[in-house]
Amino acid sequence: MTIAYLALLTAMLTTATPLVLAALGEVITERAGILNLGIEGTMYAGAFTGFLGAELFGSAWWGLLIAIVAGTLAGLLMAVLTVTLGVNQHVAGIGTTLLLIAACDFTSRLKYGGGTLPQIPKFGQLFADVPVASQFLLTYLTFLVIVPAAWYALRATGMGLKLGAVGENPEAADAAGISVARVRYAALAIGGALMAMGGAFLSLAMLGSFTLNITNGRGWVAIALVIFARWRVWPAVAGGLLFAAVDALQLQLVVTPEFAAVPREVMIALPYLVVIIALAVSGRNLRYPGAYLQSYRRT
Repeated sequence: MTIAYLALLTAMLTTATPLVLAALGEVITERAGILNLGIEGTMYAGAFTGFLGAELFGSAWWGLLIAIVAGTLAGLLMAVLTVTLGVNQHVAGIGTTLLLIAACDFTSRLKYGGGTLPQIPKFGQLFADVPVASQFLLTYLTFLVIVPAAWYALRATGMGLKLGAVGENPEAADAAGISVARVRYAALAIGGALMAMGGAFLSLAMLGSFTLNITNGRGWVAIALVIFARWRVWPAVAGGLLFAAVDALQLQLVVTPEFAAVPREVMIALPYLVVIIALAVSGRNLRYPGAYLQSYRRT
């Protein structure tokens, strides 16, 4: 059996990029005590609005900017529902996902008639002839800039400390003069922007177009990665890389003669099975943030 390890590593980094971005967004929101089940819909909206922006303005960068705006608005919608109105977070998140996916699919069919969507300007790869280093600029930005910045911000900045305080004990944070609503609004807006960036990566870098079901459950995987990582940045990144490595490996095993008899469906399910096993193993004795899933109203 021959496995192209350099190609596997290259594919792993590319595949992990949208997962890592989405997981970072979910880490930020859940550290503030909000479970954002709208992540799948937000990624989907990021992919679609990024595609529309790139087609309209002829630039992948414009598409990315529009996707970030769409993700921020999706996060603010979740904030209105969960923070201001106190709607159950599970209901608000699933409703947001269904709304965003339905709106994107409806707009796509209305504009393109359900046919093949056009190709758009997409991000090019840097160092295209160099194994492993041949990655999209967004991949470099994710692993070299966004991830370290998120880790530092959550660990060592005033905003990060406020976020942790609100997620652990909003009553005490409020008594200390911290606006719980403002912090949670900010967390959901920033988290939504990162989730939409992950979705936009799919259409603006990997595909150069948009297809129905483009996210393929990556948002739900990102939620599992956050729990697996116990709401920490670097373990969430490691979980994203693990999923991406297994996903890239199954693509190679499909064309390997020794695995020709294995059903294709089993290969496709392999990375998801790994996530489930990892979640089951790491989920024991799990300590959630103190105010997880709890609405807060100032009295």
